[in-house]
Formats: sequence, structure tokens, C-alpha cells
Amino acid sequence: MKKFSIGYRTLKTALGASVAIAIAQYFELQFFTAAGILTILCIQPTKRKSVHAVYTRIVSTLIGMTYAFIFFGIFGYSPIVLGIVLLLFIPTIVSLGVVEGFVSSAVIMMHIFLTANFTSDLFLNELALMATGFGVGLIVNMYMPDIQHGLFYHREKIEALLKKILAEIAGYLRNGDTLWDGKELIEAAQVLNAAKALAFKDVENHLTRKENLYYVYFDMREKQLEIIERVLPKITALPVMTEQAPLIATFLEDLSEHVHSGNTASHFLEKLDKVKSEFAKMPLPADHETFIAMASLYQFIEEMDEYLVIKQSFKGIK
Repeated sequence: MKKFSIGYRTLKTALGASVAIAIAQYFELQFFTAAGILTILCIQPTKRKSVHAVYTRIVSTLIGMTYAFIFFGIFGYSPIVLGIVLLLFIPTIVSLGVVEGFVSSAVIMMHIFLTANFTSDLFLNELALMATGFGVGLIVNMYMPDIQHGLFYHREKIEALLKKILAEIAGYLRNGDTLWDGKELIEAAQVLNAAKALAFKDVENHLTRKENLYYVYFDMREKQLEIIERVLPKITALPVMTEQAPLIATFLEDLSEHVHSGNTASHFLEKLDKVKSEFAKMPLPADHETFIAMASLYQFIEEMDEYLVIKQSFKGIK
């Protein structure tokens, strides 16, 4: 059984609808309950979506009122004429990219149809309903809970998982065996998906911001994880353990202890260059299996070079 809870969006919807109806009723607007409906339609998950919702609903409603004024005025108020209006109205708002506003515009058009008398007073009444409903919806939706704590949590989580993954790879290279089941790879992918969605939501909640530093950070980590997933099979399929394996293990152990949101990639790129130099000084393979193992290990080093270059391009989070 799911736990009963009331989210902030539910609270905003209830509050906004109540306030909109109260305002419309205070000013004695006809069909005052429609103000609550219009407010509900504008409560969206993010500020940008809320602004876009208001825009599409204003445009589509004005178009609908124009169609209603022309067709009802010429052909009368009948269900057949209403059907013709909708038949022309829907393709129009689809072509203009404001189809999201269909429900709100349909509400206003039904008011006009019910009164069967599209007067200037009714026109002003509907404009007042729109201003009240859309205005309250927009104001209420300007409050969004702070999600910085969530972003910080996901950052710490993905860093802990990467530390574990790198440490396990180092352990395998040093000992030639491990009981690691690789579950952190799956968990890391899930954390990154959730983290990027949360970071994108933060962007959508800032009307002037086009980028979120955390989104860039999680995207960078996702690319690094893809590199690890790509080369891991080569490491686990080594035919033999060569003397180069402990050398790389030492580097990975050091790297795993310094996974954070700062930027020390240049330092580790220098260390990796030293690993490459020492690797090149070691004896050449004596048999085919050793040759394959050394080739796989060197390819792993090259991939780790790319891993660090990706991090180097990120300026870091303080």
C-alpha cells in the first residue's frame, strides 16, 4: 500500500484554484468557477513550462473567441455550428503550436455558446476570467522548492560509486581475481539518469538560465562511465596477469581516492604519462597470451587518458 502524501504541486493547485475562484466571485464575474479551471491548467512542474502554458492558452483562447464571434454571429448558436468551429479551430492551433491551450479555449468557447449572445460585456468577462485564472496560476507556480540538496546528494552518490568501481578494477588487476558483481555500474547509470533529470528541472525553474553546472557535471560523469563500461570487458578477459597490471592498479587506486567535483585531471594526466613511460620500459611479451594481455592493458591506459581529458574539460564545482 502506497503511503499517502500531499506534494507541493498539489498544494499549489488547491490554493491557486481557490484564490482564483474567490477573486472571480468577488468581482462578480459570470462563470466564476472557470477561473479555478484555468488556474489548474497552468500549474506545471517547472516555471518555464508554466510560462509556456499561459502563453499557449492565451493565444489559443483568443483564436477560439475570434472563431466563435465570426461563426456564431453569422450562422447562429447551434451544435452544428459549434462542431464546424471546432473542426476549423483545432487544426489552426495545431499549426500554430499552441494545441496545449485547447482545453482552456474550449471552456471559454462553451461559455459563449451557452449564453448565445456574444456581447462586449461577455467578451470583457472572459478576458477577466483569463487574467484571473492565468495570472493566479503563474504567480502560484513561481514558487518552486529548492533542489540544490538533491543535486548535492546525487553528486556525492555518483562519486562514491565511481570510487568503488575504480577500486574494484584496481583490486582485480593487483590480485587477479575479485568477488565484485559489478552492481555499482548499474546503480551509477540509474543515479546519473535521475541526477540529469533533476538538474534539467533546475534549469527549467530559472527563466533566464540556459545551463546548469550540475547538469554539465553529471553529463561529464556519464561519459566517463561509458568509457569504463566499454573497456571493462577487456580487463576482465585478460588471458594472463603481466607485470604491468600492478603498475596500472597503483594508478587506479590513487585515482579512486581522489574522485571529486573539483578539477585535478591535469595532475593525473601527468601521472598517467609516467605510467605509460614505465610501461614502455618493461620487457616485451614472450608469448602470444602475454602479448594480448599487454595490448589490452595499454588500450585500457589510452581509454583512461580519455577518461581524464573529459574531466579536464569540466571547470569543477566549488
